[in-house]
Amino acid sequence: MSVRLEPGTEAPQFTLQDADGKPVSLSDYAGRKVIVYVYPAAMTPGCTKQACDFRDSLQSLAASGYAVLGLSPDKPEKLAKFRERDGLNFPLLSDPDKKVLEAYGAYGEKKLYGKLVVGVIRSTFVIGEDGKIELAQYAVKATGHVAKLRRDLGLD
Repeated sequence: MSVRLEPGTEAPQFTLQDADGKPVSLSDYAGRKVIVYVYPAAMTPGCTKQACDFRDSLQSLAASGYAVLGLSPDKPEKLAKFRERDGLNFPLLSDPDKKVLEAYGAYGEKKLYGKLVVGVIRSTFVIGEDGKIELAQYAVKATGHVAKLRRDLGLD
């Protein structure tokens, strides 16, 4: 079973390529609140719905002090297509070797259509200004998740 991050623990540091192949590090956001959301695959229906929900909420999340980072095992080229197709306005990060996904407990056994499989676990992590996990949500739903997250953060 993969690790599960708990509130109060230090967020695992990372540097990954974005959709343009440029390195983005969690440390780039030091002193800021960051939402890192993990999704299985760019350009799929559920992941598109979730990404568009974050896109549509980005202005109000930013106004509340939150940066948003999307994370998947997709290659930067696919992330660039996803960003362009759906007008995504936040960094999409590529973790093809799944090391960061594993460090966050977002890769491992999960149920898919009633079967146990190994794959990306749709998850969301809120990291505080101090670099510690404030909220770790695993096996979240693609649809309606951003609205629920906003409620959990007391933004609505």
